[in-house]
Amino acid sequence: MTATTAPTDELDVPYRRLSPTATADFARDGFVHLAGVLSPETIAYYEPVITSEVIRLNTQHRPLAERDTYGRAFLQVSNMWRENETVKRLVFSRCLAGIAAALLGVHAVRLYHDQALYKEPGGGITPWHADQYYWPLSSDRCATIWLPLQETPLDMGPLAFARGSHNFAYGRDLPISDESEKQLKQAVADQAFEDVVEPFALGDASFHRGWTFHHAGPNRGTAPRRVMTVIYMDADIRLAEPTNENQEKDRAWMPGTEIGQVPDTPLNPVLFDGLAAPTA
Repeated sequence: MTATTAPTDELDVPYRRLSPTATADFARDGFVHLAGVLSPETIAYYEPVITSEVIRLNTQHRPLAERDTYGRAFLQVSNMWRENETVKRLVFSRCLAGIAAALLGVHAVRLYHDQALYKEPGGGITPWHADQYYWPLSSDRCATIWLPLQETPLDMGPLAFARGSHNFAYGRDLPISDESEKQLKQAVADQAFEDVVEPFALGDASFHRGWTFHHAGPNRGTAPRRVMTVIYMDADIRLAEPTNENQEKDRAWMPGTEIGQVPDTPLNPVLFDGLAAPTA
């Protein structure tokens, strides 16, 4: 399905299907899979634009067989909102950012960065990991939306989550790798965390917390598994002292921010503020 004209804009319309216990459930489980976050028409409008930008900006051109585990997991393109106004419209959606704020229990969220993750046909597993290993942030009030741009059956490798694992401190020193796959897979089994693996219908999306262990299977389908992600953080969060080299590198997402400061930069705008006066 394709769309050549913008559908009725739903990106600023609040999502009305969150349960009254959504914030508490998210705090307990560390993730949520939401149905019908965006319409198929909206997905059909944005998918070709995002895919075109991924093709244009992708720097990974080696055959799958010549890549390491991380390289086989997906093609990765970040901060596409700075490259394309249509992509920016999706990334800056008040609807999506409002869901993140509600789930995190904060009044406002700002952008950390966006990321397209395309798992090619024949692409390998995404190893078990926790995203916040990479983020030098002062609290765990941050979340990622995982928005597939097509129906995602099990054989395409949908994202899967270890329920409640965000409250488990073990493994937080592991970058995504063969070692994280081995150690965290064992830890999930030892702790009896439920490994929640579900297909995604077109328009579904998940949100997960920064310390939630998650992974994905290989793409056994014949088409790329196309996904857009946006990382949101509490608008009052502060830059923390990096604890590893990857966190030191990730300071580049918050340019000019000093340790202890709120990353109030042009790259980290507030995307939703529930306390702000509505605009006319």
